[in-house]
Amino acid sequence: MGVPKLGGIIPATVLPMGPDYRVDEDALKEYIRWLTGFKVGGLAINVDTGEGPHLHREERVKVLKIVRQVVGGRVPIVAGLQANFTAEAVEAATEARKAGADALLVFPIPAFLGEPLPPEIPYAYHRAVAEGANIPLVLFQLQRDLGGVEYSTECLLRLASIEGVTALKEASFDALKFVRTLRTLRSAPRRITVLTGNDNFILESFILGADGALIGFGTLATDLQVEMFELVQKERYEEAREMGERLQPLADVIFAPPVRNYRARVKEALVLLGVLRHAYVRPPLTPISPTERESIREALKRAELL
Repeated sequence: MGVPKLGGIIPATVLPMGPDYRVDEDALKEYIRWLTGFKVGGLAINVDTGEGPHLHREERVKVLKIVRQVVGGRVPIVAGLQANFTAEAVEAATEARKAGADALLVFPIPAFLGEPLPPEIPYAYHRAVAEGANIPLVLFQLQRDLGGVEYSTECLLRLASIEGVTALKEASFDALKFVRTLRTLRSAPRRITVLTGNDNFILESFILGADGALIGFGTLATDLQVEMFELVQKERYEEAREMGERLQPLADVIFAPPVRNYRARVKEALVLLGVLRHAYVRPPLTPISPTERESIREALKRAELL
């Protein structure tokens, strides 16, 4: 099992669609070429930002093949893995690997919900996927309000002991939880990469010790986020802070309540920036209002992107 080196800014990509809500393959290729023009640490494909849970299985495979064709092996591809039970997950993971994924972001499944969560359940699930599909895994700690799971210290250490686990996306949107998780994984017997998924405190995540970011906001102002991360690595905190103050208000607009609308907001922002031609999202997601579109335009202007 080849283990990709994950780190830096890994944008969670959107998925261009036409008015019939089918994948716009030509627009997808153009968008991926544009995005990989920046110094990204990888691409996250078929995750929540890219409406992965709303795609047919064959569509997810096709999207991965298209992205692999465009990027070749220049950057790692992290594919979202959505399933309901173990056997289904192993099959989908194997398909993703064959289609071009270098690693998988493992979404929590219904069996993980509810407290307390015995560590044996997520441990057995992740181990079966890693071994059955022979592909590295990125754990996903996601706030409960978004249907996710926040793992206990015992559970995190058990998961980190799986050979195929290479990283964790921490998206609790809670700075204290983030720090506790980071400390837990830093105490693990081997190094587990920690990628922030907290669009509400991106810069602070880097300063606190994140190895990078796997975030939906990563597809906006990508070059500036790459620079901000590099400034923190060089301990040039004042310059990084200035950039964070410029970008965070835009992130706050994109991820304002209701958070479910962030996918449409990201696409609308990319349309305003001239990257995409359309901002269609697949139902049951809905387009945003003209008032909200204007708020995004103003936020882009304040961030000096328009």
